[in-house]
Amino acid sequence: MNPVERMTVWLERHWATPSYGGWLLAFLSAFFFGAATNTMAGWLYVMSGVIAALLLVSAIVPGRTLRQLRISRSPIAPVSTGDPLLIEVQVENPTSRAKPLIQIQDQLPKSLAKEPVQTSIEFIPPRTTHQWLYRQPTLKRGVYRWQNLELRTGNPFGLFWSRRDRDVKAKAIVYPTVLPLNSCPLVDEIGREEDPRFPSAIRSQTSTEGLTRALRPYRWGDPTRLIHWRTSARYGELRVRELEVFTGGQELVIALDSAASWNLDYFEQAVIAAVSLYFYSLRQRQSVQVWTAGTDLLRGDRQVLEALAETQAKEPLKADLPPDLPLIWLTQNSTSLTTLPTGSRWALWPTIAPSSATPGDPIASRGLIVIPDAPLQPQLQGPLQ
Repeated sequence: MNPVERMTVWLERHWATPSYGGWLLAFLSAFFFGAATNTMAGWLYVMSGVIAALLLVSAIVPGRTLRQLRISRSPIAPVSTGDPLLIEVQVENPTSRAKPLIQIQDQLPKSLAKEPVQTSIEFIPPRTTHQWLYRQPTLKRGVYRWQNLELRTGNPFGLFWSRRDRDVKAKAIVYPTVLPLNSCPLVDEIGREEDPRFPSAIRSQTSTEGLTRALRPYRWGDPTRLIHWRTSARYGELRVRELEVFTGGQELVIALDSAASWNLDYFEQAVIAAVSLYFYSLRQRQSVQVWTAGTDLLRGDRQVLEALAETQAKEPLKADLPPDLPLIWLTQNSTSLTTLPTGSRWALWPTIAPSSATPGDPIASRGLIVIPDAPLQPQLQGPLQ
């Protein structure tokens, strides 16, 4: 933006800037005034004065129009990556006069939209509220915050333009993608080396025999091996056995090594893996928590989703280190695998070719070396190394 454009925008924000028609009428007013001075013709003075009065009104009214408007936002519902955000802005006219020709521009963050989103309102009747509703596509997870919303008008004659900024805070949360895992050895096999009682809860989910607690209708995602075919035939719909679960009182912790340096694309895959493992563990009736460097241990769908939406690579270590329990450790640092508690599992995004990515030091746990260029879901469902 050159100095002339910056000066024009500054005047428009603080007072008003004449349009092309405004400059033309200002020139005519000065011309008529000069001609009247030379000829002493009264009608020329009248014409110059009328034009000057018209310009004065046109310069004052836009700013007053914008000052009288009230702006508010509705809360923005969280969405998953790829789903559009539904953003709603209310423009209220509390006065007894209509407000025509209003432009609104929402200054979204550059990471969410490359250009501001804008609309034009032809007419706001007195003592009414205009609802501006639009959808903003999302391509990347994150927690987006912004507050600048700009109003602009040339009311009443379009001879002067004025704009005003309003601070109307907005917060939009875009959750990471959750992969629908049908099985996951990282979760199913964790903790077996440390506590022989702990796998009983896992085995009850993967076995076909055991103490049946109840029969219930089939839900999407239930394993077909638990379908009770004789009862299903009698009722005419699929019925699934619920097996009695015995646990050893041990919790599952999914830890994301967000304090380390990451390739940004690999880190996005690790976040998707973390949230997918979390919801898979919940479906398996596990007591599961999520840990990142910027948060303490978290449980609860909303808290976990918001934390994983906001986490970034190389974030400061604000939380205590993960507890000395079997972990599912998601990292790009292969040297950290040798310090994991017994019974842990890991997923490694290697910085070198997968064939030579396994660390030289012995590792007392099994895990998964992720191939970044391959689909993530089949790898999470595949066997461990």
